[in-house]
Amino acid sequence: MGASPVVKVVMVLLLLASIVSWNHILRKAAVIKLARRAADEFEKRFWSGSDLNDIYRSVVQRRDPATGMENIFEAGFKEFARLRKQSNAKPMEVLEGSQRAMRVSLARELDELDTHLSFLATVGSTSPYVGLFGTVWGIMNSFRSLGSVEHATLALVAPGIAEALIATAMGLFAAIPAVIAYNRFANDVERLDSRYDTFMEEFSSILHRHAQE
Repeated sequence: MGASPVVKVVMVLLLLASIVSWNHILRKAAVIKLARRAADEFEKRFWSGSDLNDIYRSVVQRRDPATGMENIFEAGFKEFARLRKQSNAKPMEVLEGSQRAMRVSLARELDELDTHLSFLATVGSTSPYVGLFGTVWGIMNSFRSLGSVEHATLALVAPGIAEALIATAMGLFAAIPAVIAYNRFANDVERLDSRYDTFMEEFSSILHRHAQE
């Protein structure tokens, strides 16, 4: 509390960045866990041999919002059924339309999963430098205190050095969890993207067979 105003501002900014980061970390962990569990459940139901129309109805009629793979399936099958009703639609046109709808849905899902990851990356990369600024400012105040007295004592330099150390520690406290969380979530999102893309390819093969009927 006895730090200089500039170092206090640095500390407050780092504290706020840490609080917001942890909020995003906890929320993102829950979102990714839900997406992974929903993908497991849907793949199990999809490959159980159920009719595609029954699966589509169960997705549309469910009370809680569909997520991830369900949204991709819903978008692709809905467009497939719509185009098949057109008498002049060719099989390849029907399939391409369904694939376009799934790609759009995939892009939306990935955009949702990527939300706030850039903030974590920013906090992880900039917080140490913000803390370093507080460190430099604290040490500068220590030298200024020494310049105005004839005899240097520890009591004169200790407050400035303490400011410097605390600012450095707070910068690391904000940065380290953000970097770890960003790397973990980026890897999780990449793995989910791979699962979604694989499902799209497999589902497209099934729709291709149906389009030929």
